[in-house]
Amino acid sequence: MEKLPKIWKKFGRPLETEKARTVQQVTCFGFADAKPSDKVYQDAFKVAFVLAQAGYTIVDGGGPGVMEAASQGAKAAGGTVIGVTFYPKDANHFEGRDRNNPLDKEIKTNNYLERTMTLLREGQVYVVFNGATGTLSEFAMAWGLARLYLGHHKPLILYGSYWKNIVKALQKNMLIRPDEMRVFKIVDSPQKVLDAINKFEKEIEQGRHRYMAISKEEGAFTL
Repeated sequence: MEKLPKIWKKFGRPLETEKARTVQQVTCFGFADAKPSDKVYQDAFKVAFVLAQAGYTIVDGGGPGVMEAASQGAKAAGGTVIGVTFYPKDANHFEGRDRNNPLDKEIKTNNYLERTMTLLREGQVYVVFNGATGTLSEFAMAWGLARLYLGHHKPLILYGSYWKNIVKALQKNMLIRPDEMRVFKIVDSPQKVLDAINKFEKEIEQGRHRYMAISKEEGAFTL
């Protein structure tokens, strides 16, 4: 793992992008098996670093891989990390809590589905890195909720240019509605993550998304 002085040398002075007013917590999803030498791990570290630097709190699943990278990046920038964990008894292929993942606050859940819904509840924006089936399930749930609550939905940021091919394949082979393409942005740099959050906020404020009344019970999944 790179030390803080090296990170500062790469990024220079703190990025001056203004923090979004309506967003405080950003949930990061991604590959649990990623190693520090992997690009996806390094990407997650850098993105979380600049998010924490800008004043956002990072939320992740408290496990290894991209989750650990996001926490380490946030802590390197002096930020705060919330971990949503699940301690499995029978799910042999679930990674669980990783002690190398530094958390300021841990929210323990009783099962995988509760963990997923809590991650979605706690974040106001979702950053989705490369991953496997677990990441796909989290992405799909976040995407579905964003479409349902279009207008003051919680936006998705898909990190990496490879997402363009994935989205193109989904459009070609599935019955994707036009509205469903408006709830995410594809970016390929930490600065663009910050910019995307602010753009989403402005789009919602300017009424570019259809307004919907949201009940108190469902408000946890909207902005």
